[in-house]
Amino acid sequence: MSSLEVSEEVRQYLKTPTFDNWQWEDAEIMVLLQVMYTDLDFISTFNIELDVLQQFLYEVYRRYNNIPFHNFKHCFCVTQMMYGLIWLIDLRSKIDSIDLLIMLTSAVCHDLDHTGYNNAYQINARTELALRYNDISPLENHHCAVAFEILEKSESNIFRNLPTEQYKRIREGIIKCILATDMTRHTEILNKFKAILPVFDFSNKDHRDVLMMIMIKVSDISNEARPMDVAEPWLDCLLQEFFNQSDMEKLEGLPVTPFMDRDKVTKPSSQTGFIRFVLFPLFIELANLFPCLEVRTFLEDLTKRVRETETHRERERKRERV
Repeated sequence: MSSLEVSEEVRQYLKTPTFDNWQWEDAEIMVLLQVMYTDLDFISTFNIELDVLQQFLYEVYRRYNNIPFHNFKHCFCVTQMMYGLIWLIDLRSKIDSIDLLIMLTSAVCHDLDHTGYNNAYQINARTELALRYNDISPLENHHCAVAFEILEKSESNIFRNLPTEQYKRIREGIIKCILATDMTRHTEILNKFKAILPVFDFSNKDHRDVLMMIMIKVSDISNEARPMDVAEPWLDCLLQEFFNQSDMEKLEGLPVTPFMDRDKVTKPSSQTGFIRFVLFPLFIELANLFPCLEVRTFLEDLTKRVRETETHRERERKRERV
């Protein structure tokens, strides 16, 4: 399947937040990623050769590991959500194409060579990544470095035909976006966004930078905002990765991350807290800037999901008491 063979129906479906990634094989996903670059006019605007884009995406594919959650399919889901939001909120009419290119490419690269073990583990286990990056966002710094290793090769450098100044701007933007996915910075970035919302100005670079960080954060953790049959398998994948880490922490005598402990965590408990305290506030603030999000089903679906999850938890408690 080539990007030319993707039907108009699929192209339109690809722009929706309800897109079901589970229907597609990895080879097809590579084509759908090409479609995103094509339909946002990046190919012509930034003089990206199709064979270079294909090689870039192949190198990206190779550098995602076969782990339960932070794999190539997750990369696609985050990128697809970013792509869908760009169309949904009509971001093309509000910011430059170069910022859109930064956002989409950051989503593609944001978890490159993820190990399946989070920053807390890296730091506590004193891994090579933690030592290399002095305990400062070891994974996110690594994802950035791997992205630019790929882009250093001429055959996979989708930015190779751009002037130096444009490349510098893109590099700076991608680094900012990927580093923003470190969840230890969640409150800091969200508070920055809330502070500028009343006076938000799309012509202000600092404001755009914060918006881009919020956009990749929303895209990164948006699985729970998708339809239940799409979201549920992802939760299983995430918990498997969490449990693998807590098992390793116990084995190595390291502090066990509480929300990853298979002896303490249940699916409902992990869902409710995450939706209520992390995802919900992010979507609410984004919807404050783009009211069209509120008339959609995002916030309604999240509210419904929390209620359903809490009802399920209550049933579990009653069974335990019996």
